[in-house]
Amino acid sequence: MRGNRAPDFFNSGATNQVTIHENSSSYQKYRILPRVLKDVSNVSTAIRLFDRDITFPLCVSPAGLQGMAHADGELATSRACAKAGVNMGVSSYANHSVEQIIAAGTEVGPIHHVMQLYSMTDREKEARIVHRAEKAGCKAIFLTADSPVLGVRFNEWRNGFMPPAGLDYPMIEKTSEQIQQQSHDDGFSSFNSASHSWAEEIPWLRSITKMEIWIKGVLTPEDVEMAIQYGCDGVVISNHGGRQLDETPATIDVLPACAKAAQGRIRIHIDGGIRSGSDIFKALALGAECCWVGRPMLWGLAVRLTLSVLWESIKS
Repeated sequence: MRGNRAPDFFNSGATNQVTIHENSSSYQKYRILPRVLKDVSNVSTAIRLFDRDITFPLCVSPAGLQGMAHADGELATSRACAKAGVNMGVSSYANHSVEQIIAAGTEVGPIHHVMQLYSMTDREKEARIVHRAEKAGCKAIFLTADSPVLGVRFNEWRNGFMPPAGLDYPMIEKTSEQIQQQSHDDGFSSFNSASHSWAEEIPWLRSITKMEIWIKGVLTPEDVEMAIQYGCDGVVISNHGGRQLDETPATIDVLPACAKAAQGRIRIHIDGGIRSGSDIFKALALGAECCWVGRPMLWGLAVRLTLSVLWESIKS
């Protein structure tokens, strides 16, 4: 990774880091009860999502600053998702543009993307992100609903985290030079709207795009019901990977109640702490249609960078 502060940004959670750890450990509480003498010779893991079949109920979550893990960043992730036959989320904090990311994936094979979005004080800029994503071919907006303010991340504060020089945020229209003029926290608070609401965000988004609208960051049955009432297409049961409000429940623990509340009226996806096929199976059994992962993808990018550096060192 570029610089020794990157691991803290990618791996740490908010305040006491309770939620980030329980996201993974909570899966260990659930046990798989198999049924026997079932014909599984023609079982398929494929599901239909965003008007195409994907090979597996697993997609890659929107995660920012992938260029800090590898120079290719989101371009490499898009190519990998296309090769694996799954979908990818694009972060507003991506280091490459949505147009470049989609082009990189489609050069490898069929792939669909979704665009992650924050509620912004600058509505014109927010609309430009939406329109660019739709024109580029994104199938849905993932509105991040759990971030009225940025989570308190002590490790980032302690180490004075700043994105490395040379990395832009093309989707929110900020150059590296502009990014370096503010702290990471100040940069977020300067564009994010803390006054977001169901009544303001969803009708406005419906008025400017034909893409699906999903709410990312739901943890309660009540908010599942709100998403249904406002005509959203899906929700992602998520606590932002433990990076926002600490000591919220693990996503797998709230999934059953949220799925029960949905009653098939809205699509239910989940992220947070998913690290194995068994975890995916448990999430599906408890009511999710599909799982999304972020950190495993970032680790893969970082490992690839480390191996590349090591190989160049050996050659020299």
